[in-house]
Amino acid sequence: MSFQLIAIPKIEDPRGNLSVIEKNVLPFEMKRVYYLYDVPSGAERGGHSHVQQKEFLVALSGSFDVILNDGKKEKTITLNKPFEGLLINEGIWRELKNFSSGSVCLVVASDVFEEADYIRDFIDFCNSK
Repeated sequence: MSFQLIAIPKIEDPRGNLSVIEKNVLPFEMKRVYYLYDVPSGAERGGHSHVQQKEFLVALSGSFDVILNDGKKEKTITLNKPFEGLLINEGIWRELKNFSSGSVCLVVASDVFEEADYIRDFIDFCNSK
């Protein structure tokens, strides 16, 4: 399955910690950044795969589960550290669930939004494998 947990450099300081995502942290050029917040209890996000786009997810606050599926096996990763992110390569189905109260999910993407890059039906995703 094509994903990887990546440590984000953390600068510790008694006044508060700082983490930086620069181009040397990710294996792709950043072209879009967005974030999910105020996700209601029990709500789910994601539910799609990308044809070409790669994404890097970080729990800036709180926690949530990322369920990954390559069409053959499934794996759940819990994100709950603002200094660690999950790289999801193209061709991986992802669902985000179990958001804690006040959680914020930062997503750094390798490309701008392009609807044609999304596979939004799980059966179509499995058939594309």
